[in-house]
Amino acid sequence: MSLTGTPFFLTSVALLIVAVVLPLALWGRIAGPALVRGVARLLMLLFAQVTAITLVFVLVNNANNLYDTWGDLLGTDSHVAVAKDLGPDGMGGKQIKNEPKQLQRFRPGDDPRMGAGVQMTDLEGRISGVRGEVYVWLPPQYHDPAYKNTRFPVVELLPGYPGSSKAWFGSLHVAEQLRPLMQRGEVKPFILVAPRTNLLTGADTGCVNVPGKVNADSWLTVDVRKMVVDNFRVGDKPDSWALAGYSAGAHCATKLALAHPDRYRAAIAMSGYNDPALEPDSLAGKDPQLRIASNPIQILKSANAAGRPPRTALYVSGAAGDGYQAGIGLRQLAKLPTTVTVRQIAANAGGHTTAVWRQQVPEIFRWLGTQLKP
Repeated sequence: MSLTGTPFFLTSVALLIVAVVLPLALWGRIAGPALVRGVARLLMLLFAQVTAITLVFVLVNNANNLYDTWGDLLGTDSHVAVAKDLGPDGMGGKQIKNEPKQLQRFRPGDDPRMGAGVQMTDLEGRISGVRGEVYVWLPPQYHDPAYKNTRFPVVELLPGYPGSSKAWFGSLHVAEQLRPLMQRGEVKPFILVAPRTNLLTGADTGCVNVPGKVNADSWLTVDVRKMVVDNFRVGDKPDSWALAGYSAGAHCATKLALAHPDRYRAAIAMSGYNDPALEPDSLAGKDPQLRIASNPIQILKSANAAGRPPRTALYVSGAAGDGYQAGIGLRQLAKLPTTVTVRQIAANAGGHTTAVWRQQVPEIFRWLGTQLKP
């Protein structure tokens, strides 16, 4: 039974009803010695507690898309086949232009809550050694004969931690919000790509490469990117690519865009942070060298000191103490062609929640429309 499916939700509701009715019906009818009666009543109370907690978890998980599968929740699924040392460029000495095409078979998305038009594939990362699902949504114009020769810009969508690759579609309703705006020409048509980011048990990868553990950076910026280029009408230059994330995904989006200006032109960061150690489960945050090297502030400082400020446009939003200061720090360091737009969210807007990020979807994609081109 699927963790996020309707059958499990209905089963949880049914069990809670049973757990409430059972003691009401049987409490005074239990026979036997006092110890037996006491144990039976205790078990009924425990059953009621467990079923109530289970239902609350299901509601929260379904609303926020935290865990996709039982394997994600229990840590029994492996998404890393191998994690070689791929070097500073994350390519392992290979050239992406020399790699053969990786044509994929797609099927409809496996969760109706993501809405219509979302398709998915299971990708084996040839460079990163990561394997996982990737969801893709095509804009209304993609199959329009008038656009048959058009290449579309792409936005990679990154959730928080823990987070499901379904989250932008399921919790933020990104496709549902953007479809009518694109049809009316209010937002530029983008292809939306949501790759798996939950790759290790009990750990946030921080979207970094850690030899022997995981090559999360190369998975997102090389393998997923190449797969999309090989299978869809998209631009393959940096000007056609962006990243967007919230919470831990915001940190990843900023870090990856600044570290790879040869792959991405822009990034959206909602309620993120610069120091990876602010996420207690972050692999990067626990390693002193990676903590510095993967901090967007340090990436920008190093690029500026080398006389090569990245041609990267950042849009950072957040409340005071929840992303806003991270954006201000980056804006203070930015030198052209790096640009940083910072938007402060009101402290009473709703906190660190999907409701706050969902409301920003039209705005951030209008901004991306000014930064990307096919």
